Amino acid sequence: MSSTREAVRQFLCKKVPATWQRRREPRAVTKPHARRVVDAYFSRAHFDDHNGCSPLLGTASDVERAGEAVKAAYQDVVEQMVKVFEDHLDDPQRHDRSLALVALCVGGMVLARNVGDPDLADGFRRAAHAEVLRAAGWQ
Repeated sequence: MSSTREAVRQFLCKKVPATWQRRREPRAVTKPHARRVVDAYFSRAHFDDHNGCSPLLGTASDVERAGEAVKAAYQDVVEQMVKVFEDHLDDPQRHDRSLALVALCVGGMVLARNVGDPDLADGFRRAAHAEVLRAAGWQ
């Protein structure tokens, strides 16, 4: 399972972002950082990138069966995502809301990735994306 731990750690430390993490349009710069993260996370490019995707998606089942070192690496990624939301929410309950937003992001994409019907997968991805933007106030 050390390969899973290394894959998760590599995601945090890579110098060149995956294709789905790169800025695509000049107007995206006007969006808050967290909104750009959410848009990239739910993008079709991220959905289709099985090798460079977030380890929150690609290794979830491996992490459950792995040792504590892998779980710690996975938690590092989760905590960084929570922090992105916390830093961009103007809400006294921002920590709890951030946890819910991360759960919705990961859960929505895991469901989308694991159903066989492409229309249902796109429906999960689009609905979860819209709900995260609504809940965060970034519509």
